[in-house]
Amino acid sequence: MEIGDALPKVSLTGADETRFALADRIGQPLVVYFYPKADTTGCTQEAQDFSALSDAFRARGAVVIGISRDTPAKLTRFADKHTLTVELASDEDGSVCEAFGTWVEKQMYGRSYMGIERATFLFDASGTLVRQWRKVKVAGHAADVLAAIPG
Repeated sequence: MEIGDALPKVSLTGADETRFALADRIGQPLVVYFYPKADTTGCTQEAQDFSALSDAFRARGAVVIGISRDTPAKLTRFADKHTLTVELASDEDGSVCEAFGTWVEKQMYGRSYMGIERATFLFDASGTLVRQWRKVKVAGHAADVLAAIPG
């Protein structure tokens, strides 16, 4: 994904198991953030931070969607456990991660493996990518994304 690219034509499954296309959200600013795994420390903090600012995102007309490869049932448990208000979606087959280029080789303790890069994409109301954050550090990130939305 590069600045100026159009929103990929991909579909996801919501935590409520409803299928939807990201293109359905064109018409308002759209924040799409990818996180490795529900209910892990960094991913929980990121979802809580976006949830804490959900009213401020809505006030700017923006929709926020968090995406992982977790099952919808796991996303529901994650949201319920932490009282999350941000929308979560499942990309079980990895096609959305592939479209955004967030399925990458990672390293931990000298071991290489494939996983989701923590990344965030901001699309304007026309569905054009206007900003992206790669290799995100969680602390302060949600506030940085909010500040990038006009309004």
